[in-house]
Amino acid sequence: MREALVLGGGGVGGIAWMTGVLVGLAEVGRDVTGAGLLVGTSAGSTVAAQVGSGLPLEELYARQVDPSVQAAEIMAEMDLEKFAAQLGAAAETAASVAELRRAVGRVALAARTVSEAERRTVIESRLPDHGWPERALKVVAVDADSGEPRVFDRDSGVPLVDAVAASCAVPGVWPPVTIGARRYVDGGVRSVANADLAAGADRVLVLVPLGVTEPFPSEQPLERSVAELRERGAEVVVVAPDEASAAAIGDNPLDPSTRRPAAGAGRGQGRSLTLPWARD
Repeated sequence: MREALVLGGGGVGGIAWMTGVLVGLAEVGRDVTGAGLLVGTSAGSTVAAQVGSGLPLEELYARQVDPSVQAAEIMAEMDLEKFAAQLGAAAETAASVAELRRAVGRVALAARTVSEAERRTVIESRLPDHGWPERALKVVAVDADSGEPRVFDRDSGVPLVDAVAASCAVPGVWPPVTIGARRYVDGGVRSVANADLAAGADRVLVLVPLGVTEPFPSEQPLERSVAELRERGAEVVVVAPDEASAAAIGDNPLDPSTRRPAAGAGRGQGRSLTLPWARD
């Protein structure tokens, strides 16, 4: 029975919430972190890499709530409503999804942000292990110039830190990441969770910190991906924040102060979840 854990985008608040959910599930006997396939998008790439490192869940949780071991995050403002409005305006002038992604890439390349080196230091501090795990891990990013998606894995010849940094490069907020001759932006530009990459799994758990709505128009939206996985016989569960978790993540998921409350709310939500395969 092949299981996949699919982790979507959602900023530092989303990282904390997903970690909390995984801990809560484990506490009630539903540990899913042994999944043979991990798919990570943006914040989810961080959590997927952390899970793949083999560090115990309680230690991963501590890295969200204990200031002495928290990653050295950089405060950033992100107004989700304004961000959505800007995307909507770009979508109106784009003739295709690919053209929209290229337009988003141009915005990202032109934005004034911290340096790539500063941002990479943050990603390094997030990851307990900078090497690719032995099990399958797929990290999604998008080429800023061509708009084409890129799925990094252990066979890509790309350091894990660079792959995760690329997947987490929120357009207009963080710098596009240079890998070889190309520059990459957030994997969420393709899809909120890129759940279609779990094709072939029998059981799929999808965690989406910002909900099921796609932040960008996508040719592979979450709803379609889930339907296709189910058509192939997979059991799929999609989990978005409940009311308490959404309040804890707040309006700015990039605010490091959301980590502790989001982790705690996620832990409580995880304890209450029921998975259809938990019966065996």
